[in-house]
Amino acid sequence: MNSQTATPERGSIDVQLTPDEALALTGVEFNGNHKIKSEAQRKIRNAFEKTFDFNAPTK
Repeated sequence: MNSQTATPERGSIDVQLTPDEALALTGVEFNGNHKIKSEAQRKIRNAFEKTFDFNAPTK
């Protein structure tokens, strides 16, 4: 099975995370609130989508 993925130019993406969100992405679990990790992932995904154009033709 072949899959083709767009490889964006190397750059940086700026995302503001709370300390708890950053910790959740490293694997720390917050038993009282499972939404912390998903919120951090959503912020990163949104920033990535704003930075790179996925509809651009691949090279």
